[in-house]
Amino acid sequence: MTLLKGALHAHTTCSDGELEPEELVQVYRELGFQFVAITDHDHLVRRDYWDRLPQGDADFLVFKGIELTVFERGYVHVGEIRGDSETLRIFNHPSIYNMPVEKVVDVLSTITKRLPIDCVEVTHHGRYTPQFDVPEIALPKIVSDDAHSREMCGRAWVTVDCALERDAILREIREGRATNWIQGKALDTPGSQPGRPAESA
Repeated sequence: MTLLKGALHAHTTCSDGELEPEELVQVYRELGFQFVAITDHDHLVRRDYWDRLPQGDADFLVFKGIELTVFERGYVHVGEIRGDSETLRIFNHPSIYNMPVEKVVDVLSTITKRLPIDCVEVTHHGRYTPQFDVPEIALPKIVSDDAHSREMCGRAWVTVDCALERDAILREIREGRATNWIQGKALDTPGSQPGRPAESA
C-alpha cells in the first residue's frame, strides 16, 4: 500500500481560519496530502457548520471534526475527528496551557473519565514541543499544523500505511502506527528527536 499523508488539525473561515473549507482542501491536495481533518472551534461555528464541510472524493478524504473546549482546571482543547463509524480524540497542543508534564498527565486522567482521549499532539502550530513527547504521557503522539492560514499548511503531518478509508486511518493513528513528520523529517515517537529525511512523504 502507498503511504497516506494527512493533516489532523486545521481551521477554516467556519471559525478563526483564513481559508474557506474548499480552499483549505485544495491547498492540502496541492501539497501532496491524501487527507485532512477540519477541526474548527466549537464555540465559533454556526449551526450549518457540518453541512459546510466538503466531502472529499476517491483520491482525497476530508474528515469532519471539531475542536472542543473542555473545562478542567482551566480549559483545554480536544480535537474530535469523525470517521464513518470511528471517532478519534486528540489532546491538542499541551504547550499552550503552561502545564508541566505531571499536570498534563493528571488532567488527562481526569478528562478521560468522561471523554476518551486517544492521542496527544506534540506540536504547536506545526512546531515540535519535545517536552510532551515523553513516555510519562502514555498515549500515542501525533503532530499537526494547527493551520489557520495558507502559510501554516504543510508544516507537520502524519503518514499511515493503510487503505484510503476514514475508519482505517483513524484506527492506525489510535493504535500508534502513524509516523510523524515535521518540516520533512520523521520523528520516532515517543520521546525522540527528528530523524531521517522525508524522501517519500
